[in-house]
Amino acid sequence: QVQLVESGGGLVQPGGSLRLSCAASGSIFSRNVMGWYREAPGKQREFVATITSGGSANYADSVKGRFTISRDNSKNTVYLQMNSLKPEDTAVYYCKLQQTIIRTSDYWGQGTQVTVSS
Repeated sequence: QVQLVESGGGLVQPGGSLRLSCAASGSIFSRNVMGWYREAPGKQREFVATITSGGSANYADSVKGRFTISRDNSKNTVYLQMNSLKPEDTAVYYCKLQQTIIRTSDYWGQGTQVTVSS
């Protein structure tokens, strides 16, 4: 099994910054993809960014140029640096780890609230 624990959410004013962290533990394969998704009230969960164990990153168009995903493989931790935050970035942010050992499995964290408001 894999456990994911997110941290770093909070309340920030528009234009501000936050850094989310997600630490993974348990049965983790060296090759995996970690990422961030978000769910705003009344909306479906949506993709934000992912990064492979090799460091290849992808971003949603809505966050390109503002958010940066990174990871520390030695700590099985993924980060999301969020700059120039907007009220529409308000959501619960979830960390996900995907790995394939015979079959593909997805693991999710419990989520961390990010609120952008003045």
